[in-house]
Amino acid sequence: MKKVSTMTEGGATTTRGVAKTATGAVTIGMDLGDKFHVLRELDAAGRVVGEGRIAATRRALEREFSRRSPVTVAIEAGTHSPWVSRALEGWGHTVIVGNPRKVRAITSSTTKCDDRDAEMLARLARADRALLSPIRHRSEAAQADRAVLKSRDILVRSRTMMILHCRGVAKSFGAPLASYSAESFAVKARQEIPAVLAPALTPVLDSIEDLTRRIRKIDEEIEQACQEKYPETEPLRTIRGVGALTALAYVLTLEEEERFAKSRAVGAYLGLVPRRDQSGESDKQLRITKAGDRLMRRLLVSSAHYILGPFGADSDLRRWGLAKCECGGKNAKKRAVVGVARKLAVLLHRLWRSGEAYDPFHDSRRKEAFREKKERRMGREGDRGARANAVVAAS
Repeated sequence: MKKVSTMTEGGATTTRGVAKTATGAVTIGMDLGDKFHVLRELDAAGRVVGEGRIAATRRALEREFSRRSPVTVAIEAGTHSPWVSRALEGWGHTVIVGNPRKVRAITSSTTKCDDRDAEMLARLARADRALLSPIRHRSEAAQADRAVLKSRDILVRSRTMMILHCRGVAKSFGAPLASYSAESFAVKARQEIPAVLAPALTPVLDSIEDLTRRIRKIDEEIEQACQEKYPETEPLRTIRGVGALTALAYVLTLEEEERFAKSRAVGAYLGLVPRRDQSGESDKQLRITKAGDRLMRRLLVSSAHYILGPFGADSDLRRWGLAKCECGGKNAKKRAVVGVARKLAVLLHRLWRSGEAYDPFHDSRRKEAFREKKERRMGREGDRGARANAVVAAS
């Protein structure tokens, strides 16, 4: 990092560098890039005392930070931020990972560039780290296991695109294919496609078969991981509609059940609550935030569709969702699905944290017990009133 000359009160020029700044008073902003990371360093008075850039490699990062005194480093969440933050923390530095969705001073700047972004990160971290809305990255092991789930998702989507391609081509030749499951599509479609399309679709069907085998193998690995490495997924899977994939993704996304003091906060963390834009008497009704992990949110919505579908088991959650479907306009079903997904996220965290067995009718029983208790209390009060009236009448 290049040293920056600063002017003292008496007019003399002093040269400040990275290694000469006071320990504990240094704040560094680092704008991460694919080829280079741009750095800006501030001293305790908020003056820029160091600037420069380093290659976006672990070796360059180690050369810059491994031997220096602990400092505070502010970065933005992105592709490189997980490994960069883990490396810096391993060398004893304090790392603040800012949420780019919340830092409008950077994303909405009219003079946005890497140098200004790095300096703004440093100034926000120096003033109040809460301004960066810090996030916490998951561990390296959890990130590696989640990579398996994301690879499966890519394979499934690739297979879906190939299946749709085969259906579209066959339909354009007047030979629409019947409805098959994705697992059996390649085998059964070979028997129906016209001979003229065999050269065009056979390679695609071969690829579909190969993808199906790979997806099945990953599913077996996920099942094994749930049983051996992540036994905490077992109570989550007692909810019908939540399988090994959803349960494992949930555990890996949250990583620690104690991360949230209240289970209700999980819905907001996964972006399943409405945006808020309230001012005075105006309080707009907006769409959900869609913050947080996209894959986890999609899996929860998929489970909600199953719970509300024809094969969903009867439960308080299903009854609540079906009631929401019946009220409202044309978007009632969509809102009900999102609502069930949010409640499911809260329920999964509650089961994980408490270790209790899943009771599909827990709310119904609790409300019934409360109603009976209220009736008994009112009955006792009525009996006391009747006895008091009898005493008054006798006197």
